[in-house]
Amino acid sequence: MARLAVEERRALLLQAAARVIARVGVSDATTRAIADEAGMSQGAFHYCFRSKDELLRQMLTDLLDHLDRRARNALDATRTSASAGAALRDGLRTLWSELASRENENLVLYELTVVALRSPELNDLPAQQYERYFSIMEQFLRDVAERWNITWTRPVERLARFAVAGIDGLGLSWLVTRDDDTVTGVLHDIACHLQEHAAPAP
Repeated sequence: MARLAVEERRALLLQAAARVIARVGVSDATTRAIADEAGMSQGAFHYCFRSKDELLRQMLTDLLDHLDRRARNALDATRTSASAGAALRDGLRTLWSELASRENENLVLYELTVVALRSPELNDLPAQQYERYFSIMEQFLRDVAERWNITWTRPVERLARFAVAGIDGLGLSWLVTRDDDTVTGVLHDIACHLQEHAAPAP
């Protein structure tokens, strides 16, 4: 480890922390456990991060950046859909596939969100997190409207929040039930609800 640059050490510690949290949760992911997982000493941990909170902040920021890119790519893939309704269904299904393929990452993200809400050092992050979710979905709905010459009969901000709430809840319930059929049905229902609020543009 002595030859690794600080940024490489930080990356290894972040990866180790994600594995430890997925196994035992945030509260039991001590700096010692994380350092051991990364094959480093606690001194090396504190050389890279001043505290566990600083590491958690970086983890949550990185997870959101990755999720942001994946979500935008998934929703952008609907440019080949045949209609506005198909784009809504295809977009939500593709987005869900991206989320479900990384279940450990999603479990860590849910837990970090709850921990951040309770931490004075981290409680600014969840608001930023959901604003990013809303922004991605709003842009998707605006793109659909522009591409197929429709207008939304409800404020697009509200529709975006409805879609995000549905997908967010599905993600958590799926981690518990692993019920893929229900997920498919609910995603279809969300897309249908959104389509009900689409009208031809004047």
